[in-house]
Amino acid sequence: MSTTVTKTRTTATERRTVPSHRAVTPGPVRKNPVPGFLRRTLTGGAALFWTAIVVVPIYWLVVTSLRSQSDFTSDSPLALPSHPTLDSYRTVLDGDFTTYLLNSVVVTAGTVVIAVAVALMAAFSIVRNAGSRFSRVSFRLFLLGLAIPLQAVIIPVYLLIIRMHLYDSLLAIVLPSAAFALPITVMILVSFLRDVPRSLFEAMIVDGAGDWRMLWSLAAPLARPALMTVAVYDGLQVWNGFLFPLILTQSGDKAVLPLALTLFRGQFGINVPATMAAVVLSTLPMLALFILARRQLVAGLTAGFSK
Repeated sequence: MSTTVTKTRTTATERRTVPSHRAVTPGPVRKNPVPGFLRRTLTGGAALFWTAIVVVPIYWLVVTSLRSQSDFTSDSPLALPSHPTLDSYRTVLDGDFTTYLLNSVVVTAGTVVIAVAVALMAAFSIVRNAGSRFSRVSFRLFLLGLAIPLQAVIIPVYLLIIRMHLYDSLLAIVLPSAAFALPITVMILVSFLRDVPRSLFEAMIVDGAGDWRMLWSLAAPLARPALMTVAVYDGLQVWNGFLFPLILTQSGDKAVLPLALTLFRGQFGINVPATMAAVVLSTLPMLALFILARRQLVAGLTAGFSK
């Protein structure tokens, strides 16, 4: 009897002392925080560096326009003006700045209206006849225009303007500028109109609408963000254009703002503060347009490329 009890106790003790072979679940591995911190540091440093590249030239531009010619040569370039003055702005406004501004407005508005109107009709035709060979070839020809640099065709454009008796006129700047604005404008509008459901066009056809009514009553209102985008983009390119006004005009009363900035150069030097004041004044109209149209500009840049 005692032997049986002893064996039972020994067996129970052995059971309790038998090591468990159950697998132990490892704890969560701690990630090294150094790479994440380094990545954030590099990203923040790159952002600060890019901000400095953008902000410092603008700061220097505005600060220099508030200096006099003598202070410009004596003060530190990035220091605040010791004697701020608006004489440079008075010098610019007392000249023919308003004439140059009006010329730039006429050229920019005329170019944007022609380019956007023609591009909208071309994009509508390409999208509505997407299956035809003519439509595909036409779209490829417009895309081919993106690969042609302006400088490569300036001599043929000059000779063509001479043959058309348009030299030294604002129309001589408007027509080539509109032609070179068409490829990118058509590409953006085609990408946008392709996302318009075909059922909307089919519904208007059932109602008896023709192509012109579908263009102006359906396509144009729906493409308003894209139209605003290309209008601002084309306007900015034409507003800052220099080569066409330089080659295709010669009279002072036909000069636009980028070309007029060279007029502040004298025989023995250049009035840098006055030039910077003219640059500041010339950027204000496009800056105001960008601020007013920034929402639709962003919407047009992001729309039409979802597919």
